[in-house]
Amino acid sequence: MFESLTDKFNSVFRNLSGRGRITEANISDAMHDVRKALLEADVNYNVVKQFCKDVMQAALGAEVIKSLHPGQVMIKIVNDELTRLMGPVDTRIYFVSPGPTIIMLAGLQGCGKTTTAAKLAKYLVAKGKKPLLVADDLQRPAAIEQLKILGQQLEIEVYSEDTKDAVKVAKNAINHAQKTGCDVVVLDTAGRLHIDKDMMDEISDVAKTVHPHQIYLVCDSMTGQDAVNSAKQFNEILELDGVILTKLDGDARGGAALSVKAVTGKPIKFIGVGEKLDKLEEFHPDRMAGRILGMGDVVTLVEKAQEHFDAQEAQKMQQKMMKGSFGFDDFLKQMQTVKKMGGMASLLKMMPGMGQLNDLNFDGAEMKRMEAMVYSMTPSERKDPELIDLSRRRRIAAGSGVEVQEVAGLVKTFKRSRDMIKAVSGGSFGGLKNLFSGGMNQINQMMTSGRKIKQRSRRKKIIKRRGKLRRE
Repeated sequence: MFESLTDKFNSVFRNLSGRGRITEANISDAMHDVRKALLEADVNYNVVKQFCKDVMQAALGAEVIKSLHPGQVMIKIVNDELTRLMGPVDTRIYFVSPGPTIIMLAGLQGCGKTTTAAKLAKYLVAKGKKPLLVADDLQRPAAIEQLKILGQQLEIEVYSEDTKDAVKVAKNAINHAQKTGCDVVVLDTAGRLHIDKDMMDEISDVAKTVHPHQIYLVCDSMTGQDAVNSAKQFNEILELDGVILTKLDGDARGGAALSVKAVTGKPIKFIGVGEKLDKLEEFHPDRMAGRILGMGDVVTLVEKAQEHFDAQEAQKMQQKMMKGSFGFDDFLKQMQTVKKMGGMASLLKMMPGMGQLNDLNFDGAEMKRMEAMVYSMTPSERKDPELIDLSRRRRIAAGSGVEVQEVAGLVKTFKRSRDMIKAVSGGSFGGLKNLFSGGMNQINQMMTSGRKIKQRSRRKKIIKRRGKLRRE
């Protein structure tokens, strides 16, 4: 997310840093570039205008011109202003007692509301709640069935009725929640259009009847300023309590995230960063500002690690490493955990100073090839890679559908990465950084090498085929 905006901000700061002591005119030129970058990111014009004015005033007030490191001071100022623009932090869901707490989701057609309802229910379960999903989208034929399938995957009850009366379904669902001990009700309402007055009246009637404690608008961040405009209109009808931005992982610009709070006055509660049901994150403006400026997001990285890494398992891995018995099975476990955390590239972007990864190629398809090679090994080979001689490499290559050189590259990379992982066994951040920047860079080299081998193989086949055609 925010790739284009991050690149342009970094370019502005590099220009400032290269000037040594700078002038007010230099700052003005820099803000011109910032303004252009924000507008290209589809940020609301009025928001951009006010943001640049605030940064300019703060920069002059902080005497950036007299600073020995004006680029660093400007980064701090822009970071603070971005945090203020998107903040304050408000990820709390206000639960009532006695329950159930009623949360209503609203939004336009195709914004990802039904999936978000399931993600929110999963989030609530992790918080110790017992949610009830309510299929109150009675307009889209597949909406009820979709929510039921998602509920089955999460083992969360879904309430539905065979009717077209959305108000009736909502009322009955709340009564059902009270009887079954569900302490949170998540209403998935029908998607609608701005101009559809009947549909807007319907959702207003549902809200007036069941009196939801929280109303969240689900917005597709990829629609940019349209998402902000829809939030403004919905807020006039429903009095929103917050916004959930979806598909933020697919939006390289990020205009909606920077605009919606300033335009509507309503906080961003959560962001959807992937299609899987665990890809819903609490929104933290300070962390997001760090990502936008390429400063990383260590707090979220640590939270992800705590969520996915088992402490006892990590201790066992450390002991194996110290004993020299760390094998391919252990290596594969770590790579699979990294995949669960969002993939290597997304993790590296959360680490300070490692956000610019244009030269690295962490390809999911290549990761699958690595797994195929490991699965083609015998248990003894996985345990002791030293056993893998030329004949074994040929067998592994044949079993996984790769070239022999790729197997050799994997074995070589594994040995190097094992040394890097050993540096992490002390638990230091420096060791962790070495693991990602060193060991994973070697994996990237192996992947690149694998692609080159495949390309050479294709070229040989083409040349051979051409030669055969000439002879014929």
